[in-house]
Amino acid sequence: MRRFLPGEDLEAALSAAADLTRVGLGTVITQLGEQVRTSAEAATVRNDYRRALDQIRDRALPVHLSVKLTHLGLDVDREACAHNLETLTERAAATSSFVWIDMEESRYVDVTLDLFRRARELRGNVGVCLQAYLRRTSRDLEALAPLGPAIRLVKGAYNEPAAVAFPRKRDVDASYLDLATGLLESAARGAALPAFGTHDLRLISEIRARARGLPGARYEVHMLYGIRTPDQRALAAAGTPVRVLISYGDAWFAWYMRRLAERPANVWFVLRSLA
Repeated sequence: MRRFLPGEDLEAALSAAADLTRVGLGTVITQLGEQVRTSAEAATVRNDYRRALDQIRDRALPVHLSVKLTHLGLDVDREACAHNLETLTERAAATSSFVWIDMEESRYVDVTLDLFRRARELRGNVGVCLQAYLRRTSRDLEALAPLGPAIRLVKGAYNEPAAVAFPRKRDVDASYLDLATGLLESAARGAALPAFGTHDLRLISEIRARARGLPGARYEVHMLYGIRTPDQRALAAAGTPVRVLISYGDAWFAWYMRRLAERPANVWFVLRSLA
């Protein structure tokens, strides 16, 4: 797993981030884990992230955070989770960083968007992930538009019923491109800050082509550490801002096994990356 995870501790993640900074790549770090069961566990995660932000500032690294709300205690105490998130966005603002809120299973979408709105009302340095395979996402994006939001668009990797998510890859890809086009148009008006989380080079190529037709459209491409590394560097060299998501933490085995078990496509994705 070392190809996909530079190490289990924060120091390994930040060292990898520093290496990527030197070759023109931005980074996002995330501590592996989710669905904590106690307020004490959630507080520990929050405090770990606060220390991470302090080290990001001390090392002058262009690093963002990506957090899961269930890792901050959403299933334990919603208001405490909101407080933990606001604590991190406040510390991130003081350290010139940014907090991305990951999206989890579809049952968490409403509460995740609610807590994102609350955090966004207080500070602008927070964005949220939306999943293109969910049938509801176009409506969610429309509802968020008045905020001028930062949106990280991904395809989606959880096992969801067909009534909730598009089951066929071609439909997911079509949804992704439609949503991406709308985000680019909003970005050109200064009304959104999109980040496109995908390793699909065909989609990335189409997004770049459409962005060229929209002067002033600012966006980023987000990719995972260890996957398509030469392509990440080539995109950055061609002028496309790229951020690499670096995971760390000792919960990597359970996390990866759960992701692989949820959807067969995840297994094939990892095997193709290794090949």
